[in-house]
Amino acid sequence: MPPKPLDYVSINENVKKSQYAVRGELYLRASELQKEGKKIIFTNVGNPHALGQRPLSFPRQVVALCQAPFLLDDPNVGLIFPADAIARAKHYLSLTTGGLGAYSDSRGLPGVRKEVAEFILRRDGYPSDPELIYLTDGASKGVMQILNTIISGQDDGILVPVPQYPLYSATIALLGGTLVPYYLEETANWGLDVNELQQSIEQARFKGITVKAMVIINPGNPTGQCLSEANLREILQFCYQENLALLGDEVYQQNIYQDERPFVSSKKVLMDLGLPISKEVQLISFHSVSKGYYGECGQRGGYFEMTNIPPETVDEIYKVASIALSPNVPAQIFMGVMINPPKPGDISYDQFVRESNGILESLRRRARIMTDGFNNCRNVVCNFTEGAMYSFPQIRLPPRAIEAAKQAGKVADVFYCLKLLEATGISTVPGSGFGQKEGVFHLRTTILPAEEDMPPIMDSFKKFNDEFMEQYEDNRGYSRL
Repeated sequence: MPPKPLDYVSINENVKKSQYAVRGELYLRASELQKEGKKIIFTNVGNPHALGQRPLSFPRQVVALCQAPFLLDDPNVGLIFPADAIARAKHYLSLTTGGLGAYSDSRGLPGVRKEVAEFILRRDGYPSDPELIYLTDGASKGVMQILNTIISGQDDGILVPVPQYPLYSATIALLGGTLVPYYLEETANWGLDVNELQQSIEQARFKGITVKAMVIINPGNPTGQCLSEANLREILQFCYQENLALLGDEVYQQNIYQDERPFVSSKKVLMDLGLPISKEVQLISFHSVSKGYYGECGQRGGYFEMTNIPPETVDEIYKVASIALSPNVPAQIFMGVMINPPKPGDISYDQFVRESNGILESLRRRARIMTDGFNNCRNVVCNFTEGAMYSFPQIRLPPRAIEAAKQAGKVADVFYCLKLLEATGISTVPGSGFGQKEGVFHLRTTILPAEEDMPPIMDSFKKFNDEFMEQYEDNRGYSRL
């Protein structure tokens, strides 16, 4: 009897090839242990509210009123909600054609897209066209939509930083394209070397691959580095020389934990470069409500902005967006509030500043606690988390541990992370899920656990790591890179 259409042997091979380590083997095992009653600390995904980050008051107030507009008719509404939240809710409801339960334009509410354009103008000093801004269900959907537009077959390549966020590798595999890796340099604080880019693109072309686009993640995920303005100029000049579109994943732009390299957008640097580059390099920039001090991952709100994309291509991107009818409307309101927060003099301004600064200042301290904690562990070395939400320590696994992993049928860092999970309940992601150089092993953990929980978590990690190294090291020990 022939296989049925949805039997495993019959399904799309690209689905089988796509892997997403953030919700992979480690996460599934952690979920099993949780069901068995073990306390699990899920540091595998950048999910701030799940680890105790409190929602900001103002955006929740605005969206609550939009979700339940009958509250606006209650004469006592002003006793519960501040006047600026009430006014903002009325404003956003006026932008819809039937409230939050009605479809919006497939590109998102025109009024919110206009506010995003105004935000980009304030941030970069250059105008933005609302018609070239699409609101999406999180930045991930936007990335998938653009990659779907670019990739037409296995000979189409996308330059992706390694280590990389597996959204890119999984989506490229799903679409049948080819991921072309360029390696970030760990010993240079995960810096990007244009010579490495040149080598990667030349090797790909030698194999017959047409490299169409380059991805940057700034600040970095999983590596936590912030690109300097000079580095961004080099990248844009490289894209101009090699005729590449640039996909700028900038969802962590609020998450900066040092003062030397503030966030600078790819759009600003592109415009600063002037002609001809500013009119030639095709750029798609992504942002999200899931990160920063909002951390509203479950709301699924994002946008992308298109720069130097031909009108005919924009029409095709619109056609694909229209298949899904409408992005999530409540999330569009969250996006509007995020890029247009309370201003000085507004009733909610002081509380908003107090809440948002409190979150960022705590994240900065947690980044330091975690980095120092890892660097105080045997055979572990970790660059400081300059931005984003993650630490990505290198684990110098002894040969006996690598052999034990092989005997267990596991990749070495998966083996280590599983042992860590079983011993401590800390759920991480092995570095192999993000890509790494041969023979080098890492894990990724968020810096999101509550600040008061950080010291005991790092103590628990250190105890496990000491015992693991004691078990698998020979007397010669190991030195750091």
